[in-house]
Order: sequence, then structure tokens, then C-alpha cells
Amino acid sequence: MVETLLLDAGGVLVFPNWDRVSGILERHGIGVPADALRRAEPQAKFAIDSAYHVASTSDADRGSRLFHLTFDAAGVPKGEVRQPALDDLWAYHQEHNLWEHVPGDVFPALEQLRAAGLTLAIASNANGALQRMFDRVGLTPYFHAICDSHVEGVEKPDPRFFQIVLERAGGRPEAALHVGDLYYVDVLGARSAGIRPLLLDPHGLYKSFDAPRIESLGELVSLVTRETTTTRR
Repeated sequence: MVETLLLDAGGVLVFPNWDRVSGILERHGIGVPADALRRAEPQAKFAIDSAYHVASTSDADRGSRLFHLTFDAAGVPKGEVRQPALDDLWAYHQEHNLWEHVPGDVFPALEQLRAAGLTLAIASNANGALQRMFDRVGLTPYFHAICDSHVEGVEKPDPRFFQIVLERAGGRPEAALHVGDLYYVDVLGARSAGIRPLLLDPHGLYKSFDAPRIESLGELVSLVTRETTTTRR
């Protein structure tokens, strides 16, 4: 039975605010629609999710590459012309966290997960501003613990990070489930900590990977509710 549900933040509950990104690009004379950036992101994220990149880079390095790949695919001019916009985006991200868009299905899903009796905790590679952003967008009250890798000094896939989250949430690895969006960070990291993983894969990019997958938070709610009900019987 799942007692403690660990959730990644970026890519699961919150996403880059591409409208803000598009606006900042526009201020620097680069006209790229937010929808073009939004469409380009999934493949860019998939491209950085490899054993080599995860082992040889930090979360901040991968975030930088994510934006460059997304910009490339969306038609943002390459080279130094994009750097002033990137500098502005970085400054905003450091202060506020650019992963600030909360899709409409997030709050209803969290309500249902809490109603199912689960203890919810955030296990996120982030930049130190995660708590402030959660406070700002209204997500904080749903969670027993919010763990930001920058604050903790260790990041996924290191099993020590998952152990920190479980300790804060009062959970046990054998009764925990971690939901993330990156195979080499979330799935392998959770497994190394003895926690069952679940990969959120809305675009079907991970069909060939050895990981249980869901396509939406609604599917997560159905899965957890069904398992909880069956176990209680």
C-alpha cells in the first residue's frame, strides 16, 4: 500500500512559463510564440535525459541545455544574439523560479490524492527558489515536506536525496511511490533508494524504457486510489 507519495515539481506539477519566456525574447527583438516553445520542450527534455548527461552534468547544466535545445527547435536565432534574453531569464529564475506554470489538472489531482489519505512530499532538483514559488502559486499547503536539491546540497538521482525527503515526510521506502518525468534522474534514482518509481510520460517518448508509465495526473489518481482501496479490503 502506498502511504507516502513523492512528486517531482518541474515536469510533473509545474512547468516553464513559456508565455513569460516569449515576452522576454520579444523585449530583446526575438519574436517566437510561446506555443512554439511549448511544443519544442518535450523533445528537448527527452534529449537531455541520458545516462551520460545525468552522470556528467548537474541539474543546472541540464536546465541550460534544455533551454538551448528548446530555443533551437522553436526557431530562436543561435549564437550570442540569444544571450541577453537568457541572462534575463536566468535572473528571473534565480529569484522566482521560472517553472511557475501550474496546469489546470494539478490542484484537483492533489485534492484527490490528499483525500485518499496519502502523505504528499516534493522531491525536486531545483535552484533554491522552489519554496517561494510554491508559496506564490498556492501549492505549499498540499505537502508535508518540500525538498529542494539546492537547499539540501544533494540532487537526484543520488539516493541520499530521496532518503532526506522520506525522513522529512515520515515515510518508509517500501510504502512510498515517486513520480517524476526523467528516467535517469527519477526512475533510477528512486530505485536506488528502494522506492517504487512511476514515470509521467504524456508524450509517449519512453515506451521502450523499463519503467511503469502514466500519461496524466488523472491516471495517477486512479492508480493510487485503486491500489489503496484494494489493499484496505
